[in-house]
Amino acid sequence: MRNESSIVSPSVSQPASQPVAGIDVSKSLLDCFIDLPATSFSVANDDAGRARLVARLKSAGVTLVCIEATGRYHRQVAADLVDAGVAVALVNPQRAREFARSVGKLEKSDRIDARTLAEFARAARHRTLEKQRENQTLLSDLVSRRRALVQMRVAEKNRLGDHPPKLARRQGEKLLRLIEQQIEDLDRAIAKLIESDDDWNNKAQIIDSVPGIGAGTAHQLIAGLPELGQLGRNKIAKLVGVAPLLRDSGHMRGKRTIGGGRESVRTTLYMGAFNAMQHNARFADYAKRLFAAGKQFKVVVTACMRKLLVILNQMIKTNTPWNEKLAFNH
Repeated sequence: MRNESSIVSPSVSQPASQPVAGIDVSKSLLDCFIDLPATSFSVANDDAGRARLVARLKSAGVTLVCIEATGRYHRQVAADLVDAGVAVALVNPQRAREFARSVGKLEKSDRIDARTLAEFARAARHRTLEKQRENQTLLSDLVSRRRALVQMRVAEKNRLGDHPPKLARRQGEKLLRLIEQQIEDLDRAIAKLIESDDDWNNKAQIIDSVPGIGAGTAHQLIAGLPELGQLGRNKIAKLVGVAPLLRDSGHMRGKRTIGGGRESVRTTLYMGAFNAMQHNARFADYAKRLFAAGKQFKVVVTACMRKLLVILNQMIKTNTPWNEKLAFNH
């Protein structure tokens, strides 16, 4: 199975004579639209329904299917299509909605969304999913669960900091102990899963070799960014959403910002970059130079996030552990 962190192949565009499709995914139903010839149909989002969907798309000669990333619900249908040799573009729902508005489609329903996704597949170049190793989804689910528990832990600690009544405090402390135990259990399961895969284990050791970056960050990056080491520096930065975006018009030069990409990976990079600024001499010096140039804290951290991502990408690409003499040459 795949998810929004699946490995992607280079962007592709579709010949005008070959059909493309859009699929609106819900928990129980898959609404599909094929553009050549215009055909709409629905199937259940279960094993039998997905089998019928794949067979129909294959018989129609569909060359690309566009699907929104919808949590867990899109994963199995995307996996089935990729396994059947159908190219799948997994797109951010916000991008799909922006496209719909750009072509004047303000109404929304499952059938309309499926048609809009097909039009989006036709109108733009999309990266397509590649088949992943069997345990990628399991790893992603474990890391996602850990991330949710960490958020719960922060929220519960904040509530305890508000000096609640004794009963509420006892319950909160008990819940915190349970959350801590579950996080430890997940850490062991994640570590065991990564150690069982030679490629993952090698990547984890390379990432962990960077001073200030720990095993937890390595595990989250392996789960959330399997493309690490497979793309160029600019492409990996854009994929994650840490590449500066232009905001220029005429003679006006707008403020560069980051956006899009993978929010969970950016959160991981933020914590990794922040720790590196504190415990890694090269990143600390880099941050000091930016502060001395008058850059604000947010800009400095963002720059360190991008620098960390580019360095890790190059280290994994060349199978090279941290080297202070080489790391900041990239």
